Amino acid sequence: MHFVWTSTIVTLVSFLVLYFLLNRYAFGPLMSVMEKRRELVLSQLNEAAETRSEAAAYVEQQKEALQQARQEAYEILEQSRQTSGKQADALIAQAKEETARMKDEAIRDIDSEKNKAMAALRGEVGRVSVQIASKLIEKEIDEKANEGLVDQYLKDVGTKS
Repeated sequence: MHFVWTSTIVTLVSFLVLYFLLNRYAFGPLMSVMEKRRELVLSQLNEAAETRSEAAAYVEQQKEALQQARQEAYEILEQSRQTSGKQADALIAQAKEETARMKDEAIRDIDSEKNKAMAALRGEVGRVSVQIASKLIEKEIDEKANEGLVDQYLKDVGTKS
């Protein structure tokens, strides 16, 4: 092979001119676009990492809020159970008091009616005794007639009541 110096120099000069032109007009803008793209990708990666960490923090926050809500719901249920138990106890106590009051009142009413009946009976017995005595005095008869008269009046008193 034969080596031509002029062709090599022309090729070398052409290459250098082409390199200079490409470096100035093509590689510079191309490298700046690629650098901008690299920075954009890095910023998006950073934003994604931040968003991921914010999402994880938000999830933790939601878990805590859910746990707190469950705890509050449990406390409300427990408080409701206690309140309903107290109300039931109060109603039972009130019913017992009312029952005792009604029983005492009934006993008083029974005693009162019993006393009235006893007083009426005493009055009636006294009246009958007076009537019997007055009849006996009016009729001064023998003992058999006396017993018959008492029996008759007792029968009369029994049919009146």
